[in-house]
Amino acid sequence: MGMIRHIVMCKFKEEAEGADRATNLRKAKALLDALPKRIGEIRDWEVGIDCGYTSASFDLVLVATFADQEGLLAYQQHPEHVKVVEFLRSVHEMKTVVDYER
Repeated sequence: MGMIRHIVMCKFKEEAEGADRATNLRKAKALLDALPKRIGEIRDWEVGIDCGYTSASFDLVLVATFADQEGLLAYQQHPEHVKVVEFLRSVHEMKTVVDYER
């Protein structure tokens, strides 16, 4: 089995958790960017905030790579990841995920 690429895209609410979309996007990016130092299974990691050129775009994207499915599962169950997911669920209105073998 090859490496696993994990892609997540989120559309954020205009307001949530007492903050506007831009503030929550910056907070989400900071929380996500802290995970590679805490979760050893992460091989490659990139988080981007949309430039806003089209209304069809999602607001935030995560592109991550794991050695295998077990690494992805360990990441998904890691307590630090679970905390970030809790925040994301409170501020996004839609999410899509793609995991594929490289």
